[in-house]
Amino acid sequence: MEVSHAEEGISADGGSSWSQWQLNLSTKYQQCLDKSTPYTLWRWLSVVAIALIYGIRVYYLEGFYIVTYGLGIYLLNQLLGFLSPQVDPESEGPTLPSKGTDEFKPFIRRLPEFKFWYVVLSCPLFVSHNIHILLFLLPEIIYTLDSWEVNKLCFHVSRASSRVA
Repeated sequence: MEVSHAEEGISADGGSSWSQWQLNLSTKYQQCLDKSTPYTLWRWLSVVAIALIYGIRVYYLEGFYIVTYGLGIYLLNQLLGFLSPQVDPESEGPTLPSKGTDEFKPFIRRLPEFKFWYVVLSCPLFVSHNIHILLFLLPEIIYTLDSWEVNKLCFHVSRASSRVA
């Protein structure tokens, strides 16, 4: 019995239908990003909306504060990269032209605005997806336990591991 290429999940050019689907999806995603480039105000308004939704969600869940703290530190690091120059002016010397042949070097950011926007947009989406995973709530549970409960928890874990061994 002969099996056609379509039944095997292989396209006529030799690639799988899954890789073709991924290629189409990534192409459409890149096109959407390219189309959004000139709309700076709307891009940043979408970031504010997503950040508000994330903040309200964390407030109502009453948890994931440590994850949110980590997100804040990462976004602060990205903000510093956005505000920092690509070349350190102290190590390069004077930045203004001193001769007629010298060129003026404008302020070039270490992290361009579009990449900064993309990181600031994607991080809350990624973290809000991970909020569904209760494993990320574990550090807050351990943090809120008092020392007696932590010792009791460690005792039960050590007893259970000694039984297994």
